[in-house]
Amino acid sequence: MVFLFNRENEAKDKEKDKDKMSYQKLVVDEVSGTPLQEMTKPTHEKLDETEQPLLSSSEAPAYQVDFVSTEWGNVLVAVQGEKTKPAIVTFHDIGLNHVTCFQSFFNYADMQPILKHFCVYHINAIGQEQGAPQLPDGFQYPTMDQLADVVLAVLKHFRISSVVGFGMGAGANILARFHLVHPEMVDGLVLINCVSTQSTWSEWAQQKLSSYYLRGKGMTNYSQEYLLWHYFGKKTMETHQDLVVQFRENLAKSVNAFNLSLFIDAYIKRTDLNLRRELDRTRRVTSPSFDCDSLLVAGANSPHLNDTVEMNSRLNPQKATWIKLSDCGGMILEEQPGKLTEAFRLFLQGLGFGKKQICTDI
Repeated sequence: MVFLFNRENEAKDKEKDKDKMSYQKLVVDEVSGTPLQEMTKPTHEKLDETEQPLLSSSEAPAYQVDFVSTEWGNVLVAVQGEKTKPAIVTFHDIGLNHVTCFQSFFNYADMQPILKHFCVYHINAIGQEQGAPQLPDGFQYPTMDQLADVVLAVLKHFRISSVVGFGMGAGANILARFHLVHPEMVDGLVLINCVSTQSTWSEWAQQKLSSYYLRGKGMTNYSQEYLLWHYFGKKTMETHQDLVVQFRENLAKSVNAFNLSLFIDAYIKRTDLNLRRELDRTRRVTSPSFDCDSLLVAGANSPHLNDTVEMNSRLNPQKATWIKLSDCGGMILEEQPGKLTEAFRLFLQGLGFGKKQICTDI
């Protein structure tokens, strides 16, 4: 199934703009990308008004922060909601964490009626949380498949039997891998800017150069510019400059450059998911594909739009839905939270979660 969200709901979206977070324009050195001073307080503590975490609303959600021990080290998991409720598991993109990737979206006003019925488990990749200590030299960072095993370790730690996955970029690829190995534990997948193929030569070269600079020189201007393009795309970088400045500051002051270089190396070395659309019912049983319903999302101006189209072409059309949001780049959670919330609500209802309750609350 394919949907295009256009401007027919513009009037409704304008009414909701009041609920969207307002961005305070910050000043950084855009030429040199000079890092600002690092935050000294952990992100899960309540900060003063002038020290609010980036990309958050005026009132940050209450998290229960837990470190889960895995084979590759401790993983920070921020739990939002009551653990007795159905689980949503999130996984972030490269250069982000649960705060900068998901906090503003899950704190968005229209998401609150949905969150009443779920508990969200935000997984941070090893060494990617704000304030993370630098990983030791020679540390063997887990591969993308092993990061999928990290998801399994988290679910076992919290004794979760089934989840709805919500991933972005690299995190979406990780959740897709987790489902292919443990299909019985996934009820549905929401995958934003997900790539199902291995990295291209051009992507490999650009990411490899960015990783080299991150490891040897820290967060350079080149690394910033490439990551910002990866998040937004060229057009959004020109039209949403305040938003871009926010993410630029986050990269400069709250990301451990060495740790990020290891995560990027793992991402560019990813293998193909080997998904295959098989229309013959007898062959479909053994064909590698998603057993659960999936929602693939991309912005009209996203640099990953074609990647999501390619992935959708590999999935069973009876199980997969692809939507393209207009007037939007790659950072859909920040650019079009209202439209994404609506799509997410309908997807959850299609899975049978809180159908009556969510409709009533909305």
